[in-house]
Amino acid sequence: MARKDTAADAANPGRLKQIALTYKMTRRADKKIGLVLAAVGIVTFGVFLAIGFLIGHPIYLGILGLLLAFLATAIVFGRRAERAAFGQMEGQPGAAAAVLDNIGRGWTTTPAVAMNRSQDVVHRAVGKAGIVLVAEGNPNRVKSLLAAEKKKMNRIVADVPVHDLIVGTGDGQVPLKKVRTTMLKLPRVLTGPQVTATNDRLKAMGDLMSNMPLPKGPMPKGMKLPKGGPKAR
Repeated sequence: MARKDTAADAANPGRLKQIALTYKMTRRADKKIGLVLAAVGIVTFGVFLAIGFLIGHPIYLGILGLLLAFLATAIVFGRRAERAAFGQMEGQPGAAAAVLDNIGRGWTTTPAVAMNRSQDVVHRAVGKAGIVLVAEGNPNRVKSLLAAEKKKMNRIVADVPVHDLIVGTGDGQVPLKKVRTTMLKLPRVLTGPQVTATNDRLKAMGDLMSNMPLPKGPMPKGMKLPKGGPKAR
């Protein structure tokens, strides 16, 4: 019993510290966060307390109002903190990968499955909606990356639907804050075992590529690759 109490006591400061850090991060992008939260809490509590006086139960409605004020404040704080976080991540390299890491259960994500010299990148997520390729970078350059990756997916898992989206704020692009909701709205067409089988096939492809022997250094000029296998002695 003592061990459980000690663990709970140790966890509480950690949560409070995390909330404080989140508030500081949010306040950098949202200067009015303190006033907004105070207004939400006070108005919610005041409304219920006023109703309590009107019906003759100020104590009960006051307690209920206090609890609901705390809940409303927490909801507003969470939404504004999320908005501030996305605002700071917008346009940063790897921002889409961070969103995919927190998309939720049922999805397997692999960051940077394709990349070019300009650091435009394509990430991959596999779930019941199929395969989703998420690209971030220059819209014109990432289209060729997406096309090549979709062609590769069609060769390996031809029976699995492949979706693609480009992160950005332009026409036909998906804002960073809407990547998760966009993916979750995709129709679910695969079963759990099919998702597992798809992941296994993609993993096998990755293992095969990583185990392929690659030449060290440039190939000598004039050297030709053999046309056939080793000759039998």
